[in-house]
Amino acid sequence: MRIILLIAGALIFTSCYKVDNRTYKATGYNERVKFIILHYTAVDTERSIRTLTQGEVSAHYLVTDKRWDSIYQLVPVEKRAWHAGQSEFGGRTNLNDSSIGIEVVNKGYKKTIADLDTENEVKNIANREFYPYEDYQIKKIGRLLQELVKEYKISPKNILGHSDVAPARKQDPGPMFPWEHLYRKYGVGAWYNAADFQKFYDQDLYEKYSEADIQMELKRYGYGLDINGEKDGTTIKVIGAFQAHFRPAKVTGEMDLETFAILKALNEKYD
Repeated sequence: MRIILLIAGALIFTSCYKVDNRTYKATGYNERVKFIILHYTAVDTERSIRTLTQGEVSAHYLVTDKRWDSIYQLVPVEKRAWHAGQSEFGGRTNLNDSSIGIEVVNKGYKKTIADLDTENEVKNIANREFYPYEDYQIKKIGRLLQELVKEYKISPKNILGHSDVAPARKQDPGPMFPWEHLYRKYGVGAWYNAADFQKFYDQDLYEKYSEADIQMELKRYGYGLDINGEKDGTTIKVIGAFQAHFRPAKVTGEMDLETFAILKALNEKYD
């Protein structure tokens, strides 16, 4: 009798509690994912796997340096991976909450004694010998980005490097990462139009822009920095990050006519 009563009680309870996810649908929601952030691991595949699966950092995807490896998904996209740290772009902060992290096995750069000089980080970037990425890695990344952009409707300018969202402390994926190639071959990420670049490649126009105006243009594109009119360390590192992304052949941290024209052309296209 007791068993019968328990079964009857369970039937009554389950009949009272039912989730209907078909009858009504809300329109007031959006996707968690707004950004894709690319990194290099700075170590080999084996150490990268250990670090990203056993430590306090993680990423949604890992692209190894082995040609025939699959892309490894380490964290479900709906979950929050720990890859961006203190970060900012487009007015959003703590981008772990709203991003997909992709780690790429790449050693970064050859270490020298100059790297001990942390006060001149951007200058060091200009003088460092960065390791190139393998063609097969870029093919995998390009196809993965295409799928993620389609699935989550990511804005082109929100496909970023770690250095774009944390320029004061990070420099990956570095100036050897082929942003322009990914844009032209796979149609992912942001790049400027040549006609817009030529329009803004104007010395007279450039000379009219104050330090505060330059900071405003950088912030307009999405970079996190204060508009204080000073050529401070943060501004230098933001310019260096911008150059590593859009003018990797010459990373100086100094604003110049070419960098200015690229920045203005990007804001013309994506604002």
